[in-house]
Amino acid sequence: MVYFVGAGTGAVDLITVRGMRLLEQADVIIYAGSLVNPELLVYAKNDCEMYNSAKLTLEEVVRIMDEAEKEGKLTIRLHTGDPSIYGAVREQMDELDRLGISYESCPGVSACFGAASSLNLEYTLPGISQSLIITRMEGRTGVPEKESIESMAAHQASMAIYLSAGMIQELCRRLVLGGYKKTTPAALVYKATWDEEEAYIGTIDTLYDISVEHGITKTALILVGDAIAHQHYQKSRLYAADFSTGFREKNSDVPEKPL
Repeated sequence: MVYFVGAGTGAVDLITVRGMRLLEQADVIIYAGSLVNPELLVYAKNDCEMYNSAKLTLEEVVRIMDEAEKEGKLTIRLHTGDPSIYGAVREQMDELDRLGISYESCPGVSACFGAASSLNLEYTLPGISQSLIITRMEGRTGVPEKESIESMAAHQASMAIYLSAGMIQELCRRLVLGGYKKTTPAALVYKATWDEEEAYIGTIDTLYDISVEHGITKTALILVGDAIAHQHYQKSRLYAADFSTGFREKNSDVPEKPL
């Protein structure tokens, strides 16, 4: 059996309880050594076999899984963040399907949520944005034309942009081309929730200078949108005194506000 486990954003205690328990049971752990916090490996048994996938090809990873399965061992494929976001897990799952090996996924905390916690953000502020776009710039992996930065920026929603810290100047140019104002709030969060985390808030117009000043060119998330400034938003109707829910009747003494 193979479990694809999300390691979370970096802080050891942000792995899920389920993920921690799976690590404790593992006979084999294949971990993304370039991104996963190695301190998570302390949850493993003393006799657990460990492999750093940063040094392996897809074929080598699958071979380890196959050999472990033949020996009746429990394998954990430990990915950074949540495996479903830029995790390259589907190609591994397809190979396991071909080999007839069962697998399951265990979710993790993705970087955009770790970054939000570090900055105490709410991406979906009423009156500002009710959507979060998770995207990236094209690099060695292409991006469909319909998902270009410009087309995503046209929505004026909150954005979390992964795998683009080395292209911030071009990213900001294209965000503005897509419709954001240069003064739109933006944040740069390096290694969210790790001990060495760095987080800076500016605007689209200042983000590149911030990255140069602090030497941040990788392992960082870019956040864009008016929600980052958390100003001029509307309060949630859920807790309004003039609003009824399935658990609470509205206060009839309070005039009802328009939706």
